[in-house]
Amino acid sequence: MALIEGFRVQNYRALKDITIGKLWNQQDTPALTPLVAVIGKNGVGKSTLFDAFGFLSDCLAVGVEEACDLKQRGGFDRLVSSGGSGPIHFEVYYRESPGDRPITYELSIHRDRSGRPFVAEERLRQRRKGQKSGRPLSFLWLRSGEGQAWAGEESFEGEESGQIAVELTDRRKLGVATLGTLKAHPRIAKFRKFLESWYLSYFTPDAARSLPMAGPQKHLNMHGDNLGNVVQFMEREHKDRFQSILIRIASKIPGIQKIDTKKTDDGRLLLRFNDRGFQDPFFAQQMSDGTLKMFAYMLLLEDPDPAPFICVEEPENGLYHKLLETLASEFRSHANGRRNAPQIFVTTHQPYFVDALLPEETWVLEKGQNGFSTIRRASSDLTVQSMVKEGLPLGSLWYSDYLGERPA
Repeated sequence: MALIEGFRVQNYRALKDITIGKLWNQQDTPALTPLVAVIGKNGVGKSTLFDAFGFLSDCLAVGVEEACDLKQRGGFDRLVSSGGSGPIHFEVYYRESPGDRPITYELSIHRDRSGRPFVAEERLRQRRKGQKSGRPLSFLWLRSGEGQAWAGEESFEGEESGQIAVELTDRRKLGVATLGTLKAHPRIAKFRKFLESWYLSYFTPDAARSLPMAGPQKHLNMHGDNLGNVVQFMEREHKDRFQSILIRIASKIPGIQKIDTKKTDDGRLLLRFNDRGFQDPFFAQQMSDGTLKMFAYMLLLEDPDPAPFICVEEPENGLYHKLLETLASEFRSHANGRRNAPQIFVTTHQPYFVDALLPEETWVLEKGQNGFSTIRRASSDLTVQSMVKEGLPLGSLWYSDYLGERPA
């Protein structure tokens, strides 16, 4: 499954210019791990970094102008970094699979003369076969909706024979959104599929308590209001596996002895939670926020065909603190770098969650004196690495300010 090895954001709110992982021109930097956790205090930009991934996904789905207004973003002028005159810029460095040559996707968004956001530049590039160094060659390069693309899987090796002139009718739409639907551009189609498959969790327990119309659905949506539909799909299509999942999930939620389902007269599927000490089960509508959230995360991780990239913002909210290390360990066990395993990106400010993390998985986000965010890998601090090797948990080190500002 595809894996993001590096990500750069420029001129996006407090993220004036930050990079996590490696890029095509920063090859000496270690790549991102299958589990990535960004930690930091309130107000340092964790939600902004989370939203940067969501913004990219929205740009593909609805175009850059509408993406600027979605999710209370407030438009382009509210997104561009304070004092910034240049474009908002993103760079994604990823591989389709471990043995493939890495691909870089670059996107720059600016204002036109009318002040409306448009795609100023869009680029996909990759080194040729056997090319070990030097600048990767572009197989898609558009400026203001015009440029070139190389058709076919192998035509792009520096030859002009596969080059096709491209002119988009709407500069507010991504070129990969259009060209990625064409059979003539299989590599662009692969990136489009990868980007549109990202899963960003905006889960709310109240949404999970809703009673949707009957009908199985393969994947949990971003709000979790189709939780019952996913349960119905799992019970119908993966019955044996689903029962083992329910047993495993029940064992990880304090007080829960058993989880099963009950079908209503109109065909809906209700979740039943058997709580120790109570003879009658509770339905999802009666369960606590934390129990529903834990169940949703576990069900998401057990998806037989998971999203390649999963983002979860502050999973600790509403969860009992002793569940957090369990949840972090579950994230790592599923983001294991194996075939068909997702990459998981998490933001958190809870030390109990961080206790289960490794220094190379953990990125520390802070606010600089100029008001813009800075970020660094916890493993870059040799003292922290040594203390973790001695058995000190990472969350405790963070609580003691060893990962941030040192005590005076």
